[in-house]
Amino acid sequence: MADDYLVRIGKLIRDARQHRGWTQSQLADALGTSQSAVNRIERGNQNISLEMIARIGEALDSEIVSLGYAGPMHLRVVGGRRLSGAIDVKTSKNACVALLCASLLNQGRTVLRRVARIEEVYRLLEVLGSIGVRTRWINDGVDLEIVPSAELDLAAIDADAARRTRSIIMFLGPLLHRMDHFKLPYAGGCDLGTRTVEPHMIALRRFGLDIAATEGQYHAMVDRSVRPDRPIVLTERGDTVTENALLAAARHDGTTVIRNASSNYMVQDLCFFLEALGVKVDGIGTTTLTVHGVPTIDVDVDYSPSEDPVEAMSLVAAAVVTESELTVRRVPIEFLEIELAVLEEMGLDHDRTPEYFADNGRTRLVDLTVRPSKLEAPIDKIHPMPFPGLNIDNVPFFAAIAAVAQGKTLIHDWVYDNRAIYLTDLNRLGGRLQLLDPHRVLVEGPTRWRAAEMMCPPALRPAVVVLLAMMAAEGTSVLRNVYVINRGYEDLAERLNSIGAQIEIFRDI
Repeated sequence: MADDYLVRIGKLIRDARQHRGWTQSQLADALGTSQSAVNRIERGNQNISLEMIARIGEALDSEIVSLGYAGPMHLRVVGGRRLSGAIDVKTSKNACVALLCASLLNQGRTVLRRVARIEEVYRLLEVLGSIGVRTRWINDGVDLEIVPSAELDLAAIDADAARRTRSIIMFLGPLLHRMDHFKLPYAGGCDLGTRTVEPHMIALRRFGLDIAATEGQYHAMVDRSVRPDRPIVLTERGDTVTENALLAAARHDGTTVIRNASSNYMVQDLCFFLEALGVKVDGIGTTTLTVHGVPTIDVDVDYSPSEDPVEAMSLVAAAVVTESELTVRRVPIEFLEIELAVLEEMGLDHDRTPEYFADNGRTRLVDLTVRPSKLEAPIDKIHPMPFPGLNIDNVPFFAAIAAVAQGKTLIHDWVYDNRAIYLTDLNRLGGRLQLLDPHRVLVEGPTRWRAAEMMCPPALRPAVVVLLAMMAAEGTSVLRNVYVINRGYEDLAERLNSIGAQIEIFRDI
């Protein structure tokens, strides 16, 4: 019973700290204690006095510490409302997490501008803080400063935070340059079925990294005599696989050629960041990357990750499903051109501004205005392909869009084992989706949405699709336990409310 009490108090403190936007190290500084002590408190592994609880509450400016256990976050959605006005796209979640991992390459100070304030980033900051990296939010919490430690303490890693993010696997590429042997917890993240890490191991083995998986951990050993003496051919054109290979190549003293590389948006942002670190990368935007590595990186770097094309697609889908006129600003058009071409064929009424550059000076943006449209089901199936094809993460939004179109649409989500299954949760809201097999769903529209109360699907994009359908459904819906949405979207409910939605955040008491 006492242990359960400590765990609940720890979770309360962690939630309050994250709401404030602080890392464990920042809270430790405010309390005059160590980061490891804060880590133990938040994990329920340390006795804590009422005086310390009061001090923590004062430091975090949070009365929640005195009110009891903060349960899961839920959303109450009053649907059937039209959206209007304009909304800006936030920076890319997937780019931000890659850049956080890439900061381990640098011995200097890294500043990342307009970092997404999302749970996935918070988990990585907890992991970085637990191993000795100092991070803090600056400029009123808009930007993030990262200052590395000369020595990393992998033995003190926050395993709970690490297991809640799949991004931890991108520590392998940077760490193989810093340590001859180390351990990392298994990668976690969304429940999307079996997703093998073997392509990562095949690529990193060429840099001398050998991995043994035992007891919930990766045991890594590095053989410094092994060097990539010929081009590395990735067995999967995956985003994180390519990023891991890039991170390993960045500090390899020599030239590394990576073939069958992803050229997707987060990979390009990582390449731009590596160039800011002094690493030359040829072939950005293609499937062959040539990396001219440097053995030591010690520079103060300031970088602005670009906007998130998947969030942009989410907002476009919100307008389509709610039959609204909405302007989505700062859309990275290069990474949405196929999706928009499909929507044009379906009958979407929209226009766009001339292109302009993102803050990184490289990514092309537009402002996109979407208007209510009579959509027809596409003739061809909707299916993802590696960039420049239709983005894998944008496929679920077409389930909601197809549900408001006239006719039947076949969606083939061949990448993930389970994600298509979660799309059938739309049937609870009046949708007519038939699961043909674990990868294919037949969607029939148009749909008369109806309100419902349901649990959030355990996968990020299908969870947002359910939320969008609730916004279109007349009446009041409840979506329970939305942590997975907070993993990938910053203040999504509040931002949707700013353009006309009516979404209330609440917790069980």
